[in-house]
Amino acid sequence: MMKIVNTTPAVLKHQIKEAITKAVANYRTDYPNDTAFTRKCTLNMETMVNLLLSMQGGSLKKELYDAGIDVTASAFVQQRNKLSWTIFEDAFEHFNADCNDVKKYKGYRVLAIDGTTVNMARNPKSDSFMQNDSNPKGYNQLHVNPLYDVLNKTYTHCIIQPQPKMDEVGCLAFYLSWYDFKEKTLIVADRGYESYNTFAHFLEHPNVDFLIRVKQDRSAMREIGKLPMTELDVDVSFTITTTQTNVDKENSYILVQTRKNEDKVYSSKTRAGRWDFPSPYPMKFRVVRVLLDTGEYETLATSLPRSFTPAEIKELYHSRWGIETSFRELKYGIGLVNLHGKKDDFVKQEIFSAMLMMNFCNRIVNEIVVKNKQENIYEYKINMKMAIYLCRQFFRTKNADEKKLIKDISKYLEPVRPDRRDTRNIKAKSFVGFVYRVSA
Repeated sequence: MMKIVNTTPAVLKHQIKEAITKAVANYRTDYPNDTAFTRKCTLNMETMVNLLLSMQGGSLKKELYDAGIDVTASAFVQQRNKLSWTIFEDAFEHFNADCNDVKKYKGYRVLAIDGTTVNMARNPKSDSFMQNDSNPKGYNQLHVNPLYDVLNKTYTHCIIQPQPKMDEVGCLAFYLSWYDFKEKTLIVADRGYESYNTFAHFLEHPNVDFLIRVKQDRSAMREIGKLPMTELDVDVSFTITTTQTNVDKENSYILVQTRKNEDKVYSSKTRAGRWDFPSPYPMKFRVVRVLLDTGEYETLATSLPRSFTPAEIKELYHSRWGIETSFRELKYGIGLVNLHGKKDDFVKQEIFSAMLMMNFCNRIVNEIVVKNKQENIYEYKINMKMAIYLCRQFFRTKNADEKKLIKDISKYLEPVRPDRRDTRNIKAKSFVGFVYRVSA
């Protein structure tokens, strides 16, 4: 048995429609000389945005037919070519601002950051085109770098890059320097994001803490590499420098090499990193090392206060897995593997459309309480694939019945099987060609 407890689907549907209206109005204000969509036509700007939001994995002709829009696929593509992908990003941001994601952990909003790739149709003229020895023919990919609220299961921000220019650490630094985090926020990241420059960006942002898994072998940061390989919870402090003066050496400052001289030719073996702050720079943070069930150790660097115990820090870091499962739902539940365009800008439209629809669906599902019967062997949860399909139909249907939506979602449950240890079967995924689309 299920019941909805707070925000209703009808309210969320109204909010997403309002977000689209605001995004279109903002675009008109920012680009008053853009004459696209000024004539009265079937495929106006708002209709196009709504249509792209509700698309699934079928061909363009089928998607247009299901939407009840009597135009040709060619006409749709021509109109789409006039549509800026930034409208979708703006609608995504407006919808997030209008919604109240209330779940927090000890007063913190918990965000995870990670990256994933979106495979595209081959286009050698695009910035997303890349070649290597294993694939000399070449292929196209965009790299998606979102911030994901693991407690509320919603995407908050996103940066999209061509895969050849992918820079996940740079994206994190950009988030910290560009966005104003008005509430206490914790950002959780996996290995690969750790760097002195990243830590400094966090330490300069008083409202944002970090929890990042770090290396613990020979490639570990110097002060972390000195620590004994056992469970611990200690503070480490040191000073970063970008120079090699006698004073720096005498005080055992940690050198971060940077290519300061633009005119100098550096060797390819020169290890150069980012550093956006003065030198010398004192740094202090907390290192927590925990023992896993496998018998291995996991080392975490954090700026969280001592009110957070090592057990809580371990739990918070493991919550990062939510962004990994969200990528799967984004690609296979929402259908981001079945793109409807070849151009980079078209794919960006679909990425932000997918994240916007994902947020809409999850905000509906978040308000549904699953009541498990005592006689059940397993606890049960909502089947997200069916919930996404039903929410999508609710979005595209005028005067849709929200009570029926909740009732329909309640029919599709699946058991929760905790502590599963199946080996990950990782296979390379390619772009799904336009002629190989699902029928529904």
